[in-house]
Amino acid sequence: MRPVIPYVTAALLFGAGVYGVLRRRNAVLVLMAVELMLNAVNLILVTADTTVRAALPHGGQVFALFVIVLAAAEVGVGLAIVLQLYRLRASVAVDTVRLDAAPASELDEPRVPS
Repeated sequence: MRPVIPYVTAALLFGAGVYGVLRRRNAVLVLMAVELMLNAVNLILVTADTTVRAALPHGGQVFALFVIVLAAAEVGVGLAIVLQLYRLRASVAVDTVRLDAAPASELDEPRVPS
């Protein structure tokens, strides 16, 4: 098997993922771009496992399985963060979110001194 084609495909997938992370404004699309990058890493791990027989048999496939588990956990936590962001700010646009300010609902409420 020639490993050039999977490596080039993985590089293109990873490049598309990096482009998606850097250029997208929607938080859900940024999460999808991160998933694309993780899938490119999986392709590299499995290709390296089939072409290079190291001391660990099927080591690349085991690492790919760990990356898949990590990606599943990342989707769960990421979507929970996006949903909470939408509830607080009514927008999932990454450019409009200020991380150093309090949510708008907390700023509008008058504070009662205790």
